[in-house]
Amino acid sequence: MHTRRIFWQVYPGHLVVTIFTLLVCFAVFTSALERFYRRQVAENLESLALFSAEQVRDHFGSGNPDYLPVVAARLGTQSPARITLILPDGTVAGESAKSREQMENHRDRPEVKVAIENGHTGQSMRFSSSTRKVMLYVAVPVYRDGTLVGVVRTAMPLLRMNEVLGGIEHSLLWGGVGILLLTALLSLLVSRRISKPLEQIKQGAERFASGDFSYRLHALGSAEVGALAETMNQMAEQLEERLQTVSKERNQREAVLSSMVEGVLAVDTNGQIISLNKAAAQFFNVIRPEAAPGRGIEEVFRNVRLQRFIAEVLEGQETRECEIIIQNHQTACCLQARGTNLLGAQNRRIGAVVVFNDVSRLRRLENLRRDFVANVSHELKTPITAIKGFVETLIDGAAKDPAEADRFLKIIARHADRLNAIIEDLLMLSRLEQGGTEGIETQSIGLYGLVNSAVEACTRRATEKHIAIQVECPETLTAAVNPPLIEQALINLISNAVKYSAEGKIVVVSARTAKDGGIVLAVKDQGCGIQNEHLDRIFERFYRVDKGRSRQEGGTGLGLSIVKHIAQAHGGTVSVVSRYGEGSTFTVSLPSN
Repeated sequence: MHTRRIFWQVYPGHLVVTIFTLLVCFAVFTSALERFYRRQVAENLESLALFSAEQVRDHFGSGNPDYLPVVAARLGTQSPARITLILPDGTVAGESAKSREQMENHRDRPEVKVAIENGHTGQSMRFSSSTRKVMLYVAVPVYRDGTLVGVVRTAMPLLRMNEVLGGIEHSLLWGGVGILLLTALLSLLVSRRISKPLEQIKQGAERFASGDFSYRLHALGSAEVGALAETMNQMAEQLEERLQTVSKERNQREAVLSSMVEGVLAVDTNGQIISLNKAAAQFFNVIRPEAAPGRGIEEVFRNVRLQRFIAEVLEGQETRECEIIIQNHQTACCLQARGTNLLGAQNRRIGAVVVFNDVSRLRRLENLRRDFVANVSHELKTPITAIKGFVETLIDGAAKDPAEADRFLKIIARHADRLNAIIEDLLMLSRLEQGGTEGIETQSIGLYGLVNSAVEACTRRATEKHIAIQVECPETLTAAVNPPLIEQALINLISNAVKYSAEGKIVVVSARTAKDGGIVLAVKDQGCGIQNEHLDRIFERFYRVDKGRSRQEGGTGLGLSIVKHIAQAHGGTVSVVSRYGEGSTFTVSLPSN
């Protein structure tokens, strides 16, 4: 079948030219008329403002603030425009439509700002919240002896202009409709002949747009329409393949970014977010990370240090690094940020990418290591210094006095014992850390005998202070533990309870089965208690609540740290509940296995 070319079917296409011409003429005419009318109104308002300025020039700053409102009201009654008298600081001194007490400061109004700062006439058109109308404002500066003394602003609603323009547009619209109807009648037959195949193509394009790429067009008509349908079919096939590839790559990329423990943030050259993975959102407490792309850095992140760092990366060409501290609830998180340029096609910079690593644990370990070294040095230096001093005293002649020599030797022996105790505790901590939860041997043993054995080891000191130690433990209670380590932990806790309890008090040592099947060991005293600010750190090595008293009592500062590591070696935990001045309860919780 012979097909005619679409050119001969769309010959009456002058209809489109006619519509376009009418629209252009309509737009140009109405725009020119609107500009002319607005210019005339603006000139009238400026003339009125200049006239009003001459009337009030000598009354600005005259010391009679009640005169300006009267002048503004009188000028307002003589003109349909709204007149406002404004002082150089933006204060409204007179208003023809409202009282000056009801008016806000006008210094930030665009037309007033131009008049005050630039010294020439300012003009602005906007919606007035006070009159609920679109107003045209003109502001004229008022000078006296070369000094700005005020601003006269005139305003008029544009309702009349809109009414005039509306009438003209209405007439033009009806004329255009008549022309369009005449042209439409002439091209109706041709439009019907080409509408059906084009409608089929339209329906096919809508199905392609909705994602149904399996649909195929079978348009009949001109050769051009048939070629267009075949081209769209090929396009749909290619789009389906490319979209599948892009979707696969996007899913893979999102899966990789989501599974990364490092935070990743990509921004464009304008500081707009391109991509934000789950880890970065969690670091900075971004509630809706999926809504972050397309928004500015300042909108999503409230961290000033991060904003400055991203700005530095965008400005420079080299890779930059910094550390960002984030306060999450009651803990501080330290992030190491590394930023570099984000390159696109042809190695053109399209933004920047920042990778965040959580180094909080590393920094805490570094601080603990520094504190540990400092504390070990201090704890070892004290007995060594004392031993060295008394030995030098003996060498200098004190050894000739038997009484003094005996006293000095006892002091040296006491400090040597303290030094030995510190070293033994350090060695025990080292063995516990190296062994971990898998490095200790456990056996099922009755806890009643183990608890009583630990109590007997502390009985002598308790008897000296008249402290009673009560044991609350079922005789049939058993657990799989390492007996020497658990006994050592109990001895350390009981010794501390006796050490920090006053004479005549009671220490309670208990063992019971927890609700989850584990074992709970607790030591409760009626001592001095621990203040809340020390509770989070008392299990650190060499940390002392009362340093002077702890050393006087002979402690090494490692007892509670050993208890913590013994509990961890068994897969358990240690905790403390204390009320200052009333006593403390230390609890070791061991798992059921």
